[in-house]
Amino acid sequence: MTEGQPSAGVDRPLGPPSAVEVPRFAGPDTFARLPRLDQVEHAGVAVLGIPFDAGVSYRSGARFGPSGIRAGSKLLRPYHPALDINPWDVHQVVDAGDVAANPFDLVAAVDQIEAAARGLLTRADRIVTIGGDHTVALPLLRAVAAEHGPVALVHFDAHLDTWDTYFGAPYTHGTPFRRAVEEGLLDLDVSAHVGIRGPLYAAQDLIDDQRLGFAIVSTEDVARRGVDEAIDRVRTRVGGRPVYVSIDIDVLDPAHAPGTGTPEPGGLTTRELQLILRGLTDVNLVGGDVVEVAPAYDHAELTTIAAANVVYELLGLMALDRPGRTSAAGT
Repeated sequence: MTEGQPSAGVDRPLGPPSAVEVPRFAGPDTFARLPRLDQVEHAGVAVLGIPFDAGVSYRSGARFGPSGIRAGSKLLRPYHPALDINPWDVHQVVDAGDVAANPFDLVAAVDQIEAAARGLLTRADRIVTIGGDHTVALPLLRAVAAEHGPVALVHFDAHLDTWDTYFGAPYTHGTPFRRAVEEGLLDLDVSAHVGIRGPLYAAQDLIDDQRLGFAIVSTEDVARRGVDEAIDRVRTRVGGRPVYVSIDIDVLDPAHAPGTGTPEPGGLTTRELQLILRGLTDVNLVGGDVVEVAPAYDHAELTTIAAANVVYELLGLMALDRPGRTSAAGT
């Protein structure tokens, strides 16, 4: 039986071609070679690309992140042993293509991304976005909050991204979560940053961030106290609220993900990030993104492959959380 074919008597979602029949370097150029949105009536989860980087403050290139992550996803296999699940089997997962965001007008692009996400949520239950710079998280949170109300944010990043402005500009990749708090998109005092490290502009940055309602699980916390404590702190923080997970790939150490715009030494390992995500099996995950992948600075596809696997972790969590599902294997 191939990955994309139903077994006898079972109504199974459309999946990617079998890697034992169509080599992974062939077939569709979608994420994990999944079907396109226009091939199905409705999707449980849609992977949406946003090739946009007009909000960056240092190295550009994240506009090529979606295509890079899709290329890095070709090696993914359907069964996730750690979660005991095949995400493609449980519900329909598709690639929804890319948002054509204006590369010259940042405010117009934010509006376009929000409109695209809202429209997509009429055809898919949840969205996992591949970016693109972190500016895109704001319009995505607007769309998700319109469906679920204010959400708890679990934000994996080297940086706080709660600064007020850059050069007087309110919409940048360093400001999305300040705007999200101001717009009432986040459930205050239940959101958390994970992986924060490196120098700041001033000690006031941490004070301002705490006043906005965030807790911090730093990379040093993970190194000294372990992955399990980090998981417990995040799960306790968000409780049973709707949760949005936003992952800047620079949460990983540059040794694991050099292909990003603002790298910071001392980051998480890919394994630590995977384990923390796998520990969130009981959260109410309503959406997520993986952003700031800039393939031009990558080496041997380290970053794009890591990012693709992080997307796969989110898809696995969403499959576990599918309404009406009764077992970890999806049967």
